[in-house]
Parts: sequence; C-alpha cells; structure tokens
Amino acid sequence: MSVTSLQKDRRGRARPPRFGSIPRKAGDLILSDFFVLYLSLAYFLVLVPFLPTLTNPANLSNLLSNMWPLLVVAVGQTFVLTVGGIDLSQGAVIGLTSAIAGALLATAGSANVLSNAPIWGVLIGEEGGALNGVPGAVWLGIAAMLLAGALVGLLNGVSVAYLNMPPFMVTLVGLIAIGAFAIWLTQSENIRPLPEAFIKLGKGDIVSLYLGPQDEPRIPRRQVYSFVTWPMLLAISIAVAAHLLLSRTVFGRYVNAVGANRKTAEISGVPVRRVIVTVFVISALCAAAGSILYSARLEAGRPTLGEGAFLLDVIGAVVIGGTSLFGGRGKIIWTVFGVFFFVLLSNTLNLMNLSAFVIDMVKGAVILAAAILNVLRTRLIQERTA
Repeated sequence: MSVTSLQKDRRGRARPPRFGSIPRKAGDLILSDFFVLYLSLAYFLVLVPFLPTLTNPANLSNLLSNMWPLLVVAVGQTFVLTVGGIDLSQGAVIGLTSAIAGALLATAGSANVLSNAPIWGVLIGEEGGALNGVPGAVWLGIAAMLLAGALVGLLNGVSVAYLNMPPFMVTLVGLIAIGAFAIWLTQSENIRPLPEAFIKLGKGDIVSLYLGPQDEPRIPRRQVYSFVTWPMLLAISIAVAAHLLLSRTVFGRYVNAVGANRKTAEISGVPVRRVIVTVFVISALCAAAGSILYSARLEAGRPTLGEGAFLLDVIGAVVIGGTSLFGGRGKIIWTVFGVFFFVLLSNTLNLMNLSAFVIDMVKGAVILAAAILNVLRTRLIQERTA
C-alpha cells in the first residue's frame, strides 16, 4: 500500500484506513454506554417465544436474586481491572469470610460435624458461635467479615504497589492459599444454623408478589415472588456509591489515569501506589459484602462458597460490560449491564436444560467475544480521537 493511499491524521502523518466496513451509527452504538443493555433486551425478546418460562414471575424473581450478589463482587473487580490489574482472590475472600460468619454467628454447633475443625472450642461450640447471644452480634459479625476482607485486599495491594509483583501472581497465590486456609478452618464443613437477622440480609423481602387464591388460609411458598429485596437494596446502594466514586471524584480520575499509563500518572503527581492499594482493598471489601449476601441466602457459612466457576462469572460479567482488560477504561454502569447480561445468559442456558460442560463452554465463548469487542472499541476510540 502506497503512502498516498493512506489517510492522514491531524498532524499529516500516514495511518491505516479507518473501519470502512463499520458505519458511523454502528460505531456509535458499539461505543454507547447502553450497548450491552440493548444487547440483553434483544437477547431476551428473541428467546421469549422459544422459552415461555423465561417470563414467569418465579423465573424473573430467581434471575434478580442471582444478580445482586454477583453485582456486588463485580463492582470491586471493576476497580481493579480499570487500574490495569486483576483480582483472582475474590473467591477465596468469599469463602474465608463466609466461614468467619458461621464461626462467629452460628446459633448452635455440632460436635459430630466440627469436632476436628481448629475453630471448634475456640470460636464455636455446642452453644453456638463466639458472638451468639451478644447484643448487636450480626453487625459485629459483618464488621469482622469486612475487616478480614480488607486485610486480604491490603496484603494484595501492598504486594503489587510496593513490591512490584504482578497482580495475577499475587492474587492467584491468594486464591490458593486463602481458599485452602478457609477450608482448613472448618475442615470443609458448612456451619449452620445462622441467626434470622443475618439470613434476612440475603432473603428478606421488601416488596413481593403473591399469585394465588386470596382466601387460601396458608400461602404456599412457591406462590410468593420477591422483586424488591434487601439484597437488591444493598447491591444498588453499593453500585451507586461506587459509580459516584469512580466517575465523580478525584480518586476515580486517578484510577483511570493509572490504568491508562502508570508512568505518565506518576510524572503527573498521581499517588499511584496508594491508588493501587486502595482499589485492591475495595475489591476485597466488595467480595466480603458479596459473601454476606451469599451466606445469608444459603443460610450457612461455607468455606467453598467462592470456588468453581464463580470467578469466571465475575470477570466475565465485568468484561462483557465493557471495562477494558488493558486498564484505563471502566464504568460501574457498564458492570451493571454486564452482570445483567451474564445472569440472563446463565438463566436461559439452564432453562434449555444444557449440561454444565456446555454451559461453561458457551460462557467462555461469550467472554472471548466480549474481549474481541473490547479490542474493537479501543480501536474505534483511537481512530475517532486521532
């Protein structure tokens, strides 16, 4: 290709042709903050004729209940990806803090189940957890969960920011070591029962819909569908606070600046190390908050709660939303839409009665497509700002 056939940028330098195959309006749609939301609505409408149960109140209620804990954890991952890192230890933080919740808040303990666990007789006994019966026990237990998460995040952040260790390696070690520690604490046993005040945080209704005979003396549980719940309220509150922090504050501008170019940010006077430590602490705090919702929903402290494909769901949802894998671009509203799409995708795949292997393969393909779209968005932005 000759130089004369190349387009010129603003400084007169030759550059490759633009995406001639992508019309301007299509490019605007791809770059829109609401692109994934439009995609989700289109996907929903296309599948409704083939999956009538998709619009059932019970299924919609289940879809929303699956969305809120995942959203809380994904919010924290958004900060880390935006700064140019990754946090693989979120699943381990969830398992550890869930085990802590069980050990501190359980209303009773079983020697047959936990007698071999290191925490038996120390944090929990037959009379329950260490905080059982203490005034404000639930809030103290939640504070302990958040504190444990913050300490893990602080360790990750210091290792990355001050020891210059790769985020992938640091958090991978955290995933393995902290996850194993949580399992060792309880010997892989679940801890229950938990107090009702704690369980309400994961299952409590604020607004629910009842479909059934009005004169029925006892309402079957399957006919009550929850649409506004405490998990919804907590998740939306965290998302709104994170949105304001990332988009309306100096700290948010610092996060994007560090992710875009760390060296330039340092020269510009951005406290890069403190920003990196802070985002890892935020990520771990969000994981602990998600653990509260998951543990309360399952009514048990489960050290294996964050294992399996959970991390795939979290990172996949954030990437699908549009947060750049290379750092420098991330919005909480993108993550909200990405989580909605990912939960909707999982829901529809389950309604199709596909095997777990097929579901994971489809999820992997969708995440790959999202990564390709991420690259396309980056190139479009570069061309339009050239």
